[in-house]
Amino acid sequence: MKELMLGNQAVARGLWQAGCQVVSSYPGTPSTEITEFASTYPELYTEWAPNEKVAYEAAMGASIAGARAFCAMKHVGLNVAADPLFTTAYTGVGGGMVAAVADDQGMHSSQNEQDSRRYAVAAKVPMVEPADSQECANYTEAAFQLSEEFDTPVLLRLSTRVSHSQSLVETKDRQELPLKDYRKDPGKYVMMPANAKKRRVTVEERTAALTRYAETTPLNRVEEGSDRRIGVITAGICYQYVREAMPDAPVLKLGLLNPLPVELIRSFAATVDTVVVAEELDPVIEDHCKGIGVPVRGKELFGAIGELSQNLIREKLLKLPPLPSCKHPGELPVRPPILCPGCPHRGLFYTLHRLGLTVFGDIGCYTLGSLPPLSAMDTTLCMGASISGLHGFLKARGEEAARTAVAVIGDSTFVHSGITGLVDTVYNKGLSTVIILDNSITGMTGHQENPTTGKDIHHQPAPRLSLEGVCRAVGVEKVLVADPGDLATMKSAVQEALAWDGPAVVIARRPCALLKGVRRLPPVQVEESRCIGCRACMGIGCPAISFGDGKARIDETLCVGCGLCEGLCPKNAIKEEKGK
Repeated sequence: MKELMLGNQAVARGLWQAGCQVVSSYPGTPSTEITEFASTYPELYTEWAPNEKVAYEAAMGASIAGARAFCAMKHVGLNVAADPLFTTAYTGVGGGMVAAVADDQGMHSSQNEQDSRRYAVAAKVPMVEPADSQECANYTEAAFQLSEEFDTPVLLRLSTRVSHSQSLVETKDRQELPLKDYRKDPGKYVMMPANAKKRRVTVEERTAALTRYAETTPLNRVEEGSDRRIGVITAGICYQYVREAMPDAPVLKLGLLNPLPVELIRSFAATVDTVVVAEELDPVIEDHCKGIGVPVRGKELFGAIGELSQNLIREKLLKLPPLPSCKHPGELPVRPPILCPGCPHRGLFYTLHRLGLTVFGDIGCYTLGSLPPLSAMDTTLCMGASISGLHGFLKARGEEAARTAVAVIGDSTFVHSGITGLVDTVYNKGLSTVIILDNSITGMTGHQENPTTGKDIHHQPAPRLSLEGVCRAVGVEKVLVADPGDLATMKSAVQEALAWDGPAVVIARRPCALLKGVRRLPPVQVEESRCIGCRACMGIGCPAISFGDGKARIDETLCVGCGLCEGLCPKNAIKEEKGK
């Protein structure tokens, strides 16, 4: 059967077909849907882990037990999982171990643009990269075979365009694989120096064997072309761009990105007049080609920032205008990102802005609190950095600064990597005020459960981590809970925490307005005769509120009736709609 699938959905199908048994991940766009789709297969044990390092280690534990195991993450998540990745490159695996990492070329939903191929090279593990949904399924199966044949974890590299595009997938039946036998083998799995030195030799021997394999594997293939003036070496989504822009060009499509072949590239280059490497971000393939004596062009044409496209390839290589099917329709209206109507974070950031505080921010949809008109965030670095960063900031600037600075962090992000920052603050006698934005879900990546929600990946009841209990357990004496929809209470709680002589935590608790089961209240309306056009209601940046003809207006199709704007109007012009 053939089925239209997202790339991420096809990876999940590949997991099922390959006989994978254990999947542990932390959600991160553009990788999230892999685990969500995997959770629909009853034969797969699936879970959301607190962070990517834990997910990788849990999957590796299942591999050591003899099962085929998998974890998924986005590119910055691989930074978190890098510690076990580098060491498991030495230990090797039991059952097949595959980790998917989805890069975000163009930074559609990420704080940086990094190339995960560098991790494969540095860790000395193989990496495969599919170019469409069919290859997502096929390469997932191939990755498990590689893992077991060469006794190594394997990285499956995806990108936003491959993960979130759809193409046909020919589905297959599941392989039913028994657990491999487990036996004690400290020399393989206990990486103290004496054992690691021996395994280091194994890693180099394996890399040499994989390099030989790269010359003949069907993952790498030459596609002949009638126009031999330019031959293109490419991989992943860039292959699709090249094929559409240059249908007559010879192409060396690489599916195994590490290690790269040598003789295959040399022989391909000998058949064309000029060789061009089409790859996004770093010149990984380009540098390899130059290192083996094959002159190529690449980054000098396309640059190292952002995504390629069919039109860019036609322009740079063929000096041709855009394909008719790829012409841009023209300038589109600007649509800046903004917190949703009824978002519980809006009341908190309005409060912080009004108090004029320095705000160390974190990763989540609440990062939008940095944008006007709320403008209530000074920094956003990485998961958990708000708490650690504020602690260092206050150690540098002293007690006076502690009365005017806070850290904000989401509930899921706090569990991911914020707890240790809070431990550091308490242990080193810090004065930080930390605000945990508890919206009862992992919001930014599409409403995944986490340890604080009381539900597992299947939305079934699970033990609930108490944020208050954790904060008190690590030594925070002042722990407050406030509703960010109640501006007066929220302001009072923040001020009380800032005045406390020691670390303090405020839990701003209100569920995400988009959560299933959250009651949508009747929309509010503006009584025009009372509205004086002061624009006070515009200060919260709610997309349901606009301004025209000197009066505020509320779009009842967007308004969720949270009531935040009602308390801002000095003339009581905003009220619940009559008859509702």
